[in-house]
Amino acid sequence: MALMPRKSPLAVAAVGAALALPAAASADIIEVGKLDPPATPSCPSKPCLAVSRTTGYQAKGGATRGLMTIPKNGRIVAWTISLGKPGKKQVAFFDEKLGGESQAQITILNPRRKLRSRAVAQGELQKLTPFFGSTVQFALDKSIVVKKGWVVALTVPTWAPALAVGLGADTSWRASRGKGTCEDTSTQTTQTQPNQLAQYYCLYRTARLLYSVHYVIDPKPKSG
Repeated sequence: MALMPRKSPLAVAAVGAALALPAAASADIIEVGKLDPPATPSCPSKPCLAVSRTTGYQAKGGATRGLMTIPKNGRIVAWTISLGKPGKKQVAFFDEKLGGESQAQITILNPRRKLRSRAVAQGELQKLTPFFGSTVQFALDKSIVVKKGWVVALTVPTWAPALAVGLGADTSWRASRGKGTCEDTSTQTTQTQPNQLAQYYCLYRTARLLYSVHYVIDPKPKSG
């Protein structure tokens, strides 16, 4: 039987199909959050670990800090997530314990002081179950305007097999959980309301959230 994450709510990667990116003629498209080499999925191994009922972002990946921070003003057009392939009993366990079918979406954060961030925008909620065992790309119905310094997080209202585990101590991600709640991975802490402020106190080391976003940089103003 699959185990719920203990000290860290985790999940996994994979291989696979992708949807086409929206057309962006004469514009630079940057993928934020991608790291090489690809990480190895946790599920369906035992224990099978899943990100659960929180909003989180990758804080560091090896020598790279601020992995999910937007480097320049622009607009997000799509996001990608790599998913493990939990077994039927594992899926049933997570569905029952964590509020239903595996789902996720991206949330845009404006970082504040003391590890707090305010939600400023969000993508559409996507069902993940059909894509288990693959890497899937979701094009946004409407692009999201982002500013330099904002952070793109992954919001998981139920659960998602979307994290690699057992990595180096220099790899870590943060969740929207307050002090003293880092081991509570079943209480709902997702950041889903406009202007909602949350503290990202909990840092989970040796793990990587397996998502990235694709965004178009604002064009430079023409001189003259």
